Amino acid sequence: MELEEGLAENATLEDVKAFVEGLMEGERNRVATLANISAILNQYLPKINWVGFYLVVPEKKMLVLGPFQGSAACTRIRFGEGVVGQAAQRAHTLVVDNVMAFPGHIACDSRSRSEIVVPVHSGGEVVAALDVDAPEMDRFHDAEKVFLETVSRLLGENWNLMTDC
Repeated sequence: MELEEGLAENATLEDVKAFVEGLMEGERNRVATLANISAILNQYLPKINWVGFYLVVPEKKMLVLGPFQGSAACTRIRFGEGVVGQAAQRAHTLVVDNVMAFPGHIACDSRSRSEIVVPVHSGGEVVAALDVDAPEMDRFHDAEKVFLETVSRLLGENWNLMTDC
């Protein structure tokens, strides 16, 4: 799929996955890639209010805000704190149907009611977290989980081929 063609308004998750693959093909700037992926996910995932990336700062056991779409967000999250920090620490996807019931939830956007966080793995380590919030409870199901884990896997496979500048 050519990037210039864009995606149809009624694109399927499979179409979006192919588009994300096209975005990564040949692009070696990590920030540009993450920015474009967050824009595409924001455009094609219905009923969400925030999508973006947190990047791991290994020496500080912390995640720092990366490219995103949505309202201003928490800049730094420690491993183990909130949904993002828990997913990074546990190194697996967390789906939270009701963030208000999640112990230690960090409310960066008070409109958020459900959340999914998918760690990005590269070289056996968590290097980032893909975070998606929604203003309704129980928004994320198996289809979104599988799709976002695929995007995360693709990013992880290309992570060390990309640079920060």
